[in-house]
Amino acid sequence: MSDPAKTRRHAERVRELVASLVREIKDPRLGMVTITDARITGDLREATVYYTVLGDPTEQAATQAALESAKGMLRSRVGHALGLRHSPSLAFVLDNVLDHAKEIDDLLAEARQRDEEVQRLAAGKQYAGDPDPYKADDDDEADTERVGAREDLG
Repeated sequence: MSDPAKTRRHAERVRELVASLVREIKDPRLGMVTITDARITGDLREATVYYTVLGDPTEQAATQAALESAKGMLRSRVGHALGLRHSPSLAFVLDNVLDHAKEIDDLLAEARQRDEEVQRLAAGKQYAGDPDPYKADDDDEADTERVGAREDLG
């Protein structure tokens, strides 16, 4: 097992290398791909590369096939650049950041609509009881009586 800082550095280096090497792939199936992240195991043998693709699901599938086809070339070039004894195997995973962001935006819009509905229903309504049910007008008089009683005892 290697040092976590060393593992992070290698993962960042794998991300940078794969991002630069993807430009060299001449496969026509490769779409507008962006390498977003890379993670590598503690033994530096397996690397997972996350990517996004601009386009519809058919373009995403074509890009996945192009990356799988170029995996051997990418692995050898990454291994040579890292200078490790064993080149890490590469696994490509589609990063659905845009789908997750859209889902979060939809949930926030729905929450805003509910909040507006609650505000509309609450407009002009009053509380059932006093605004401050724990504060009584005669509390001030009781406090002064207690202070006076303490002075008498002293």
